[in-house]
Amino acid sequence: MSEQNIKPLPKSLEKEVLIDIKERTFYPIIKSGDWVGIKHGAVYSTLLGSKESPEVVIAFGYDTPDNFIFLMHQDSDKIDLNVTVQKAFANIDAIDVTFTASKSLDNKVLTASGKSFSSEAILSKKQMQKAHKALNAKQLFVSIARRTGLMVIAKDAPKELLNKFVYLHNDAWNDDSYGNAPIANVLFVIENGVIVGSIPLGK
Repeated sequence: MSEQNIKPLPKSLEKEVLIDIKERTFYPIIKSGDWVGIKHGAVYSTLLGSKESPEVVIAFGYDTPDNFIFLMHQDSDKIDLNVTVQKAFANIDAIDVTFTASKSLDNKVLTASGKSFSSEAILSKKQMQKAHKALNAKQLFVSIARRTGLMVIAKDAPKELLNKFVYLHNDAWNDDSYGNAPIANVLFVIENGVIVGSIPLGK
């Protein structure tokens, strides 16, 4: 290739390349168990399933104007992976997650959507306790069918409302029109702000 055919990096990407990995703000990123990054050496933990057969995993990465850059095991020569992972979870605590009550569902369903790490609010005890308080509920069902979306309802909500909640979850799970990657066709059970179980759907 001749020199005149080599194009310089776009200005936005040029700045990204110059930023040291130690200066990046990492976040946990929930992915489905068949995520390709697992095979390519990404750092991850299993949220659902087993290490041999993961259903949902937690990766770690930072956002750029074009895509996510994930933490890889090979990065261990540049940063402490354990410290980075711990900080990533703390960074979800620090995000200003806004839960919006759905008027059409008697304000008994909360949503947080549209932002890069909306789904990951489920990993934050601090964020989930806000949902407990808003719904005045000791146990919650949480849906994170696809990336950037999260829905919450009290586990003891009326059956008709729970059925509507499951319908909305299924609708999100089957709707690829926004291009958000699927995460999990399950409802997570939350107690005291942490995941204590899950209920598979669609089987």
